[in-house]
Amino acid sequence: MQPIKSIPRSTTNWKMQQVSPEDSEYLQQKKSRSGGAYVPPSRLAQMTQNSEGGGDLSDRSSEAFQRASWEALKKSLNGIVNKVNTTNIKYVVVEAFSENLIRGRGLFVKSVMKAQSAALPFTAVYACLIGIINTKIPVVGELLVSRLIIQFKRCFKRNDKAQCVAIAMFLGHLVNYRVAHEIVVLQLLMLLLENPTDDSVEIAVGLMREVGAFLTEVSPKPANAVFERFRTILHEASIDKRVQYMIEVLFQVRKEGFKEYLSIKPELDLVDEEDQITHFVTFEDELNAQEDLNVFQLDPEFLEHEKDYEELKEEILGPVEEDKNEEPEEQQLIAETVNVESVKDESGAGLINLRKTIYLTLMSSIDVDEAGHKLLKLKIPEGLEIELCNMIVECCSQERTYLKYYGLLAERFCQLNPLWEDLFGKCFATVYQSVHKIDTNRIRNIVKLFGHLLEQDAIPWSVFSVVKLSEEDTTAASRIFLKFLLQELNEYFGAEKLAQRLHPDEEAFGEYFVGLFPRDTLRNLRFSINFYEVIELGDLAMPQRRYLADLEDEVEEGEQARSIDYK
Repeated sequence: MQPIKSIPRSTTNWKMQQVSPEDSEYLQQKKSRSGGAYVPPSRLAQMTQNSEGGGDLSDRSSEAFQRASWEALKKSLNGIVNKVNTTNIKYVVVEAFSENLIRGRGLFVKSVMKAQSAALPFTAVYACLIGIINTKIPVVGELLVSRLIIQFKRCFKRNDKAQCVAIAMFLGHLVNYRVAHEIVVLQLLMLLLENPTDDSVEIAVGLMREVGAFLTEVSPKPANAVFERFRTILHEASIDKRVQYMIEVLFQVRKEGFKEYLSIKPELDLVDEEDQITHFVTFEDELNAQEDLNVFQLDPEFLEHEKDYEELKEEILGPVEEDKNEEPEEQQLIAETVNVESVKDESGAGLINLRKTIYLTLMSSIDVDEAGHKLLKLKIPEGLEIELCNMIVECCSQERTYLKYYGLLAERFCQLNPLWEDLFGKCFATVYQSVHKIDTNRIRNIVKLFGHLLEQDAIPWSVFSVVKLSEEDTTAASRIFLKFLLQELNEYFGAEKLAQRLHPDEEAFGEYFVGLFPRDTLRNLRFSINFYEVIELGDLAMPQRRYLADLEDEVEEGEQARSIDYK
């Protein structure tokens, strides 16, 4: 990737025109009918459109259109950040450049910082993403580094160790990708080791592991000075035995040449060193977090700025082909990967290619409409349609948090054809039977997906027929699955409506819910009652309690009768 010479760091053409505080989103909402209270985005957009002087969404220069565009940009950037990983980063970068990163740089940086702090193992991926974007739009990288430094100072003052660890790791990886100058981590290490404590030394050791290989290569003298400081602390400072051991391990890592802690992993080495733009931002500078970039601001030159970014996007990604006969690169990939006319093979390679194609399509699509359109065009061979359902569920489970994108996509397919409704029902049964192989976070995502389908009646509630709630027929994982699912449904429907769904008549249970409310044995009956009590959904077990009470009354009456006969 070649840096854009036409966009120097000091350029002002892309910066939003400064507006007065009176035009800020906060004050505008404060003056609105809601009086500053929370208003759902859809309702807020409607209120804005209907208010006097709000403008019309058909007018691209109006406030209503700009606000709607801002909300769409926010959702898109958040989705892009949430789905990036090592395998799809090349495709995600293209999606990121397709959005207005100049206007939404504040939103993008905020989303990246939030995602990184929640998933530290993915720090290198986020740093690589920023590294690529920084080659073309340096204001994004500069803003991120500034905000990280400001945030670290705040967290360091209030002794927030967890946030300090996350920020230090992020800064280290940004230095590895040459987004930030190495002076940043050297100053950070000096700050941490000046008055050493167990926590500060631990953070410094973790930072040195990540950035040690880079510092040893580009700044060997400062790196040696840092290690000498570690040696002094190890011998003279009164620190915990655990922290001492961490320092000793760090020296061993250094001795081995940081072979386990490479500055840049080979699979993420996507930016040429000469293409990168390094920002000389230090802890001593008076930095501005530019928090105003996180909220909507009316731009009087909105259309001009949008046009300017379209030109920039075309320069980065190349011109968009207008010829409809020419397939996009992604469609070409799909065509190469899946050939429906090809001879059937028994090796399983075709199935692997199909799953790969579905995965790439899911990861590269911007929204549900695009994903649905591309997946329908795949012309999946007959008998393999279930693989589409499996991949949607699998991709959903792999996300760090649940993305409604997958639920809406699955719902769209279920509404399209009863075939997909049946297939997702089969997928539910398969997941439930193999849930013991899935970790808790993945279970939560899967439950939210199927919960959405049940809430929208996209799949029949007969899927509960696979459930048999007893001690012998359930595992810890399956009980967690049921707990999450029933709690999700209860949150959507409410206890009363959910009870009506599961057993509309106290005396007549639906045949599909017999397993959820077993009455075959007294032991299973009591187990199910205890289960619903434990998950705080005891109202669902009210018919079960009545049935148990009737049984106990019958047993008591029988014993009394036998006693009378004996006498």
